[in-house]
Amino acid sequence: MKKLNKQDIEFLIDALKSGKEIPLEYKYALFPTKQKEYELVYAGKMRKEDILADTEEAKPVPLQIEKVFNGKKYPLYSKDWHNLLVFGDNLQILKTFYENKDPLVKDKIKGKVKLIYIDPPFGTGDEYDGAKGQSAYSAKKKGADFVEFLRRRLILLKELMADDGAIFVRMDYHFGHYVKLVLDEVFGKENFLNEIIINRTNKQWEGVNRFNSATDSLFLYSKTQNYNFNTIYRQRQKEAKWINAHSPGIRYPRERKFNGKIYYPPEGRHWTFNQETMDKYVKEGRIRDKDGILQYLQSDLEVCTSNWTDIPGYSSTTGYPTENSETVLERVIKSCSNEGDLVMDVFAGSGTTAAVAEKLGRRWICCDIGKLAIYTVQKRLLEIDKSKDLSDKKKKYSMPAKSFAVITSGLYDLGKIFALKKDEYVRFVKDLFEIEETKTQKIGGVEIDGKKREFYAKIFPYWELENASVDEKYLWELHKNIGNRIDDRFYIIAPANNVNFISDYHEIGGVRYYFLKVPYQIIKELHKVQFKKFRQPQSKSQINDLDEAIGFHFIRQPEVKSEIKKLKDKVVLKIKKFESAYSQDETGEKLKNFESLAMLLVDLNYDGEKFMMTNYYFAQDLLNHKPSDEEESEEEIKKELKKQKEIIREFPKKDCGKKIMAIYVDIYGNEFREIFRVK
Repeated sequence: MKKLNKQDIEFLIDALKSGKEIPLEYKYALFPTKQKEYELVYAGKMRKEDILADTEEAKPVPLQIEKVFNGKKYPLYSKDWHNLLVFGDNLQILKTFYENKDPLVKDKIKGKVKLIYIDPPFGTGDEYDGAKGQSAYSAKKKGADFVEFLRRRLILLKELMADDGAIFVRMDYHFGHYVKLVLDEVFGKENFLNEIIINRTNKQWEGVNRFNSATDSLFLYSKTQNYNFNTIYRQRQKEAKWINAHSPGIRYPRERKFNGKIYYPPEGRHWTFNQETMDKYVKEGRIRDKDGILQYLQSDLEVCTSNWTDIPGYSSTTGYPTENSETVLERVIKSCSNEGDLVMDVFAGSGTTAAVAEKLGRRWICCDIGKLAIYTVQKRLLEIDKSKDLSDKKKKYSMPAKSFAVITSGLYDLGKIFALKKDEYVRFVKDLFEIEETKTQKIGGVEIDGKKREFYAKIFPYWELENASVDEKYLWELHKNIGNRIDDRFYIIAPANNVNFISDYHEIGGVRYYFLKVPYQIIKELHKVQFKKFRQPQSKSQINDLDEAIGFHFIRQPEVKSEIKKLKDKVVLKIKKFESAYSQDETGEKLKNFESLAMLLVDLNYDGEKFMMTNYYFAQDLLNHKPSDEEESEEEIKKELKKQKEIIREFPKKDCGKKIMAIYVDIYGNEFREIFRVK
């Protein structure tokens, strides 16, 4: 920047008086810029202040506990901490953590995250498969949209980090250079520590007219200069050698003892190790006398550099595409955190970060917008004792996971929160679940609150029944009064924590009692914002599509008609109807049968307590025509689904337990759960 002297000042005064143009070289002296040395400029870039403020683009959301895995098999990490697996849009979730008001996370996360690892879709519009180097998913958000998508999340992530925290961001060659500039902007280029090179694939395909892209980059940044770092050792890449045990420079004392003799280093040098270390190496057989000079044998281990191509970058233990390898995450987590520290991953995917953090004794938070990811991580943690130990791949880990909570997030206007009175609550849930008024007020002495479609519905009076729940006893009493006076379906609307059934209905005497569960938070909070719906994938190629909209799986339960047939050697699931409660897509077009189906998730051996996904099928996998080798487009899948009259899945009987649980997921993330008795 030009410094103005007396002559410059006189020149400028004269120019201003005479109306002359001010030369450009005086611009920054008169009007110094507050911008950083460099930053990306693009359309749609949001001010940091607006991202941190309570705006529509970045709104905090209440968190609702769906399930806590606890007990003898899942011990508590500590009395005030559950590890967290969160379903929802990560921007909204991060904003909730940043606001630090939600009772589930208040004073537990903000400013306390020691390590963050994220592997977001790479924002190219191209397709990837980490295990094979072929297409597995497409990242539709690209260009400036992708850069801004990631930047907003990075800004909030930095706010959650501890002062001595660090963040690892995995990217490929397409957008790594842009993301590096964003990271410089958010964290400061002075806090850039490393670009680590990790494996993508080692294969080279014939006919490719360039070098195959075999690596990804892992950018490492700290929040401040006072960051935690632990040296990482790896197996030596080359055979260990005998090295002269002296170094340049003179240090005292000069002598060392070995085998009863005194040794002095060559002129102008000193022994590399002190006597204590020397004695340790002697016991290990790593010190020798070579022509009067002491030498030491290199260790089998060496200090790890930023070149991590000695280990696999991806894995395939869960069946989830683009699964990060546990070896990569082991190095990441060990390097910048210690036991008991909090680790976070907001693009959870298959849950590698959670699994490795668990094995290394760290606390963890993982988030994802995909239902398949959530159920994959849940199963991975519940079966972690059967997985490989990090220190010895030939052994099982053999330890149960610490207690963790599965949490759902939603979109509410926190500025409009108030405790709902009885009449307000009734009015609100009727609107929420589209309950129509009916002339019938009582059936068999039971108060009826309206109809959903053509079936009666009752709002569970939790405010009158202290400590009561919708359980088998309640249903039997209800059935005794109304069972022979109603059709084969009856709806019960109740707070989620007042429903003692994991499935979405319970059948008694030919009547199915369906549960419309209201999350606890919604009882206390009223929102005036129209629900935004994010889409769940209908094929593997859509699995990592980036989406920022918000929807609720508990708001609009899909309509499902299905049956199980038990044959000699197999069990057949026949789905005759699947219809989303959202009857129209974004264009206003009517959604036909099966057109809104995203996924079928199955637990073939359901234990009555926890869903352990054994099979999953995208809508494309459920098409009646023979699947092609190539991925079909979204429009092609929808076209085929429209034609289908039914969906049939067959399971070997030997793979099935006493019960099967099926979870049907629509394209907006809404679920319908069903339990079948097989044996």
